[in-house]
Amino acid sequence: MSAKAISEQTGKEFLYKHICTSAAVQNRFRYANVTAETDFERLAQEHPWLLTERLVVKPDQLIKRRGKLGLVGVNLDLNGVKEWLKTRLMRETMVGKARGILKNFLIEPFVPHKQEEEFYVCIYATREGDYVLFHHEGGVDVGDVDAKAKKLLIAVDEKISEDAVKKELLTHVPNDKKSVLASFIVGLFNLYEDLFFTYLEINPLVVTKAGVYVLDMAAKIDATADYICKAKWGDVEFPPPFGREAYPEEAYIADLDAKSGASLKLTLLNPRGRIWTMVAGGGASVVYSDTICDLGGVNELANYGEYSGAPSEQQTYDYAKTILSLMTREKHPDGKVLIIGGSIANFTNVAATFKGIVRAIRDYQVPLKEHEVTIFVRRGGPNYQEGLRVMGEVGKTTGIPIHVFGTETHMTAIVGMALGHRPIPNQPPVAAHTANFLLNSSGSTSTPASSRTASFSENRAKVDGSPAKKAKAGAPIAKATSLFSKHTKSIVWGMQTRAVQGMMDFDYVCSRDEPSVAAMVYPFTGDHKQKYYWGHKEILVPVYKNMSDAMKKHPDVDVLISFASLRSAFDSTMETMQYPQIHTIAIIAEGIPEAHTRKIIKAADEKGVTIIGPATVGGIKPGCFKIGNTGGMLDNILASKLYRPGSVAYVSRSGGMSNELNNIISRTTDGVFEGVAIGGDRYPGSVFTDHVLRYQDTPGVKMIVVLGEIGGTEEYKICQGIKQGRITKPVVCWCIGTCATMFSSEVQFGHAGACANQASETAVAKNNALKEAGAFVPKSFDELGEVISSVYDDLVAKGVIQPAEEMPPPTVPMDYSWARELGLIRKPASFMTSICDERGQELIYAGMPITEVFKSEIGLGGTLGLLWFQRRLPRYACQFIEMCLMVTADHGPAVSGAHNTIVCARAGKDLISSLTSGLLTIGDRFGGALDAAAKQFSKAFDSGMLPMEFVNKMKKDGKLIMGIGHRVKSINNPDMRVQILKDFVKQHFSSTQLLDYALDVEKITTSKKPNLILNVDGFIGVAFVDLLRTCGGFTRDEADEFVEIGALNGIFVLGRSMGFIGHYLDQKRLKQGLYRHPWDDISYVLPEHMSM
Repeated sequence: MSAKAISEQTGKEFLYKHICTSAAVQNRFRYANVTAETDFERLAQEHPWLLTERLVVKPDQLIKRRGKLGLVGVNLDLNGVKEWLKTRLMRETMVGKARGILKNFLIEPFVPHKQEEEFYVCIYATREGDYVLFHHEGGVDVGDVDAKAKKLLIAVDEKISEDAVKKELLTHVPNDKKSVLASFIVGLFNLYEDLFFTYLEINPLVVTKAGVYVLDMAAKIDATADYICKAKWGDVEFPPPFGREAYPEEAYIADLDAKSGASLKLTLLNPRGRIWTMVAGGGASVVYSDTICDLGGVNELANYGEYSGAPSEQQTYDYAKTILSLMTREKHPDGKVLIIGGSIANFTNVAATFKGIVRAIRDYQVPLKEHEVTIFVRRGGPNYQEGLRVMGEVGKTTGIPIHVFGTETHMTAIVGMALGHRPIPNQPPVAAHTANFLLNSSGSTSTPASSRTASFSENRAKVDGSPAKKAKAGAPIAKATSLFSKHTKSIVWGMQTRAVQGMMDFDYVCSRDEPSVAAMVYPFTGDHKQKYYWGHKEILVPVYKNMSDAMKKHPDVDVLISFASLRSAFDSTMETMQYPQIHTIAIIAEGIPEAHTRKIIKAADEKGVTIIGPATVGGIKPGCFKIGNTGGMLDNILASKLYRPGSVAYVSRSGGMSNELNNIISRTTDGVFEGVAIGGDRYPGSVFTDHVLRYQDTPGVKMIVVLGEIGGTEEYKICQGIKQGRITKPVVCWCIGTCATMFSSEVQFGHAGACANQASETAVAKNNALKEAGAFVPKSFDELGEVISSVYDDLVAKGVIQPAEEMPPPTVPMDYSWARELGLIRKPASFMTSICDERGQELIYAGMPITEVFKSEIGLGGTLGLLWFQRRLPRYACQFIEMCLMVTADHGPAVSGAHNTIVCARAGKDLISSLTSGLLTIGDRFGGALDAAAKQFSKAFDSGMLPMEFVNKMKKDGKLIMGIGHRVKSINNPDMRVQILKDFVKQHFSSTQLLDYALDVEKITTSKKPNLILNVDGFIGVAFVDLLRTCGGFTRDEADEFVEIGALNGIFVLGRSMGFIGHYLDQKRLKQGLYRHPWDDISYVLPEHMSM
């Protein structure tokens, strides 16, 4: 959602900080905020003017007409303000239909002035530009400013001027105030543009000889422009509408939404209500709320919200557990219902999202049963059968009543079931499995023959429609009647491999001669080719770094499908429109600032380009072309008969609801001729009438379906078209969002444009107008399918539509990855791992989530225990590991490993090469004695050999005892590293049998030579065996296996790597040159005949 209301204090802060005008703006930053926690003494210290000036106090909670409601205290001193607040602060009050608590107030200096010094100014955004409204009489009695005020339209990309302001707006203003007001209004408009306001009203604006005073202000900003305006905005808090509390759960979901590429929304309406919803999709969420309210559930509806855009399992879990937590806090005498609904998804893996919901249901199964919660589920889309199966299973295993339905059931039928208005079927019909297109029954690898060449309703009528007509010089270029045909070629912007493969599969099943994707553009890699499937064959699609290269090499392309992010969509779209060959652009991204979208629209109108989006899934022309993920996966394409044209064309805002329309139309008519989702933003690139008029002029279209929405006035243009005779084909239309008029406070629905700013923009008003104009309008969305069916049957009866014989659709192979996802195939994995799993929302080490690793403070030793030994080791064991790493970290530059690292570093090699050079020297003679010592001592001890017998045997066999001996240290000059470790082991280990055995061996060897001590390698080796055998975490066989496979040498490798890296960095820091070994340190011993 884009346009969000800000508090008066925030709006004035923006104005005072950033306005640029020659007018003297007074009382800058002179405001004080008061809440129930305010300390007035401290407040007066921070704002000394509170003690010296007369004051005004008012609530700052998005309340309109505060003066008329008696909510403004005027001309008071500070004590008077306190008295005034006593009867209002934290008191409940009614504002219109909304009941809320007054908890946030604003104190400002009182400005003495005359009535004739009050003015009214307002700036608001429309599709064509921004209107500046001005009235020379402001204040509480301003009345109907829309009728009274002077208006000045500043078109998109145009600049405001003081002359235009004076001429158009200030005709009734005294001459001595015109210059000041003109300068202020120009500065205000520039501020409005620069800070991405969408609405800014000041009433009254007071102008005296001292300057300009902004008394009352209301404003909205485009929240999607945060990435542009963050430096100027700072951290903006968006207060809830009056009458709705700001709940921490809403803030939590908003934070999840901000951190996710998916869409997650939650608004609490009545936390004590018994009807809760968890709906997938912005449009579907509105439809479910409408249906609940239509069936009398408005007072029990607890929440509005939606999740969409393919959230991960973890994100869905977090969303679901938040709702389940809220609904199980307070019992309801009639029990509660949870409606988990949604339209047919285009690309969201339903099973994956349902797994998150199922996890949450399992976690909350006890409170759900205590609160007598019944759950109703309806969903469709990729892998929905598996999702429904999992949901049904959790109902059986937990004992929670869960009723599960798929695409065979009308989308909102579960609402009637949940509210007791219709019976619950015992066993709903089972839909076809997702894999019904797995194999090509013909066995042929060639492109299949088309199942039908034309629409059911056409008698060889031309399908493609007319291209764009050439316009006169200087006039906008006319847009094409037909956007897509069987020969349409497109470029896809962005590395969206799944969407492109989906388009290819659709092309193949539609019997196209060639793929519809000619090339891709992806600026973040060099030019290359990407592999895709065309039926059974593999083909290569070129990927270009630059748009210009793609356009030059593919002159037959006339459609661009942009998957660019919200940050880059504007620039890439404007660049695309520089190429005359492009006549249609689909912009998928959601969250593009409205000011940018309007610039795109203006440029597109000038160049004759049709824009679909932003914030859309795209559109589809069965048998010809589909945009990206539109229509979902092949199972839905086939189920909704989108592989061949029908007679019904539709246009909707919602992408998910467009897929639901595909389903409804395919079940009630001969199918879809074309469908477009124009997008949920306030200013879609193309509007309903653009497409309805195209359909009117397309012979193959026999009836039109429009799914409108609350917000905007575009549906009234359809009314005009019908009344004027421009639209003669039957139009079935329903505007969603009828529930909005029943809510006591304003609710921003999932789509940015789904908000009524005036009565005419409500869904109820638009539905009534459409019915009056002659459109076929159902009583509710529940009846939409019935009305479509009735109109279609009438057209068939009249002979306008002649249904053709249905042919079996062609088939296409299923991708391996998706077949495996569905559990249809299996193959041995190339790798196996048991220590780490990065696939979920959170990294897992040997079964322990990374957050738990840090919460438990197991340290590096504990982490090593998880990854090496798959165990949560005791604290002392973790400490011992860390001590071993510390004592083995380095032993000076002279040892072979450090020496090699230094030589390599000085030869100019990189860190990895230098480190590897040092590590390659580790073996039995250097550092590798840990394993060897552990094995030798363990074998001797376990065989019952006495220490003296062991020493004698090794001497007899001519073998060195690993871990015994040191070049420098001796019994008289002990190694302090060994001493530190010995003290710790003796104090903390429950048993040290092998260490004691090794120390007995040391007594024998040092009696012969004092430097034959148990060295640090040997000590760590034998102590580690004691640790593995006695800590309680391993069986004897497991402990021996870890020694055998080299785990102990890993301690030395890991520890010494720290030292090697240190030596590398040291040499680089000291800027040491190439090392050459000195001659005098080399003994040259050559054969005598060679030296002669």
